[in-house]
Amino acid sequence: MKSPAILFLSVLALAAPQFAQSQVKGRAFGSPLAHSLYTRASTAEVDPRVKPGALTRDVNTRLSTAEMDPQTKPGAPAAAPAAVDFDRYFVDQTMRLDYFHIGNAKEELVTLDQVHIQGLWAGSRKNLLDDFDNGRYYVKVYDLDSGKLIFSRGFDATFGEYQTTDAALKGIKRTYHESALIPCPQKKIKFTVEGRDRQYAFHPLFSCEIDPAALTVLRKPVSGGVKVFELLKSGDPHRKVDVAFIAEGYTLKEEAKLRADLERFVQVFFKQEPYKSLKDRFNLYGVWKPSDESGCDEPGHGSFKATAVGATFDSLGSERYVLTEDNKSLRDIAAHVPYDALFIMINHKRYGGGGIYNLYCTFTVDNQWYEYLFLHELGHSFAGLADEYYTSDVAYNEFYPKGVEPREANITALLDPKALKWKASASPGIAVPTPWEKDEFDRNDLAYQKVRREINAKIASMKRSGAPAAEVAKVEEESERKSREQAEWVDRFLAQSKFAGRIGAFEGAGYAAKGLYRPAVDCLMFTKGAKPFCKICEEAVRRRIQFFSE
Repeated sequence: MKSPAILFLSVLALAAPQFAQSQVKGRAFGSPLAHSLYTRASTAEVDPRVKPGALTRDVNTRLSTAEMDPQTKPGAPAAAPAAVDFDRYFVDQTMRLDYFHIGNAKEELVTLDQVHIQGLWAGSRKNLLDDFDNGRYYVKVYDLDSGKLIFSRGFDATFGEYQTTDAALKGIKRTYHESALIPCPQKKIKFTVEGRDRQYAFHPLFSCEIDPAALTVLRKPVSGGVKVFELLKSGDPHRKVDVAFIAEGYTLKEEAKLRADLERFVQVFFKQEPYKSLKDRFNLYGVWKPSDESGCDEPGHGSFKATAVGATFDSLGSERYVLTEDNKSLRDIAAHVPYDALFIMINHKRYGGGGIYNLYCTFTVDNQWYEYLFLHELGHSFAGLADEYYTSDVAYNEFYPKGVEPREANITALLDPKALKWKASASPGIAVPTPWEKDEFDRNDLAYQKVRREINAKIASMKRSGAPAAEVAKVEEESERKSREQAEWVDRFLAQSKFAGRIGAFEGAGYAAKGLYRPAVDCLMFTKGAKPFCKICEEAVRRRIQFFSE
């Protein structure tokens, strides 16, 4: 009988051909690091229902919470965590665990790539266990000797979004490179990644022992050619929210523009509550590796650029969605500063961005909606807030399963109207659900979205075919004008609602016109423009700031 370590490596060797189409790069399969660090993981530890010879598992197979974590009670994967003594288990450095996340809509596999020990630990030394119960995934770290849970963090991942796309539903497997940041352990740990099924129950995806003293743990200095700007220094990184603005698509000749853009977005950040009132809780850095070319990729326009982190429009098939899949480059650049949050600032004029919880947000700097775009996207990445809009096109299929309560603080399936998620903050006497002026809003906005799709398709076609720049610019100006006019109509319409400024349960949220509800008739997470968070979203942001700054 093979030892557990040999069995695991045999599984990886068998998996390699199956995932050939997944664009696996680096040393995912059979790497020296996997040989030396994955010392005790059997297939049963990865998933106790995986039979010998099985390469992956169906993520909809339900496991018990006891299988997930014996210290966890059903329905509360991280509730009321006991305090962990940082100095007993960790040293004040960051361990970065890089891994590959592979699969499609029904299968997923996690394989270890590399482990790094880098600079100062940026996070709180007090709040080591994550009790937000948000995100599709959780990283958990156990002390190997005692089995005690000593660190956890919830997060979302590009792979989790990919699973809801048409390609994933057709069975096409893809590979994404991801990283987990944890405080560097003093001794051997058990590192686990858990994922939720469609009922939001957790399942183990990956588990291995990590020895921080292993020769294969990388202790390399940070990469060269990176410049750091200290934008705001409020104090000890352990007691502050440490933010790194990653400059993307700025060439050596554009340093002056970069500095001006950094200053502009710091001002935007602290204009908005609750960031404004809690400014002293933040440390802010600008981190810049000059790009060979200005801008970023626009595949739909036939334009590709050589940039620092490879940001691109058309991510997951959505023309305005901007992400990077070059996680390694991103993390190597970010490693020059301590960080809790990454804001990728993209030197481009076209409207586009994205935000993934506890991963990063992206935003273009020179579009007319730059303030809204930046604040909205970091609402996703920093606070784990959901999109509240539902009329715009997205690449997802049933992003939120029907009949299951979403984990985000600002949307609800309203499965029990008497137990509204934000009941304590609801306006006195308001009906639940709240009968807002939805039909008129939908008629108007859906008509605009149709026009928007047609104009965007026309611009893309003109650019791919090499149409004269002046003609393209004319259509782009029309698009910007119509966007402004629609936003102005939306603001007027919602401001006149009899429910304006009140907290209730307004149907239409989370990309669904029916069955999901948001707290307010309008909010920064619902429509474009200079506007505040609703009370529920603002409080969610405030809680995240407190978590990182205690």
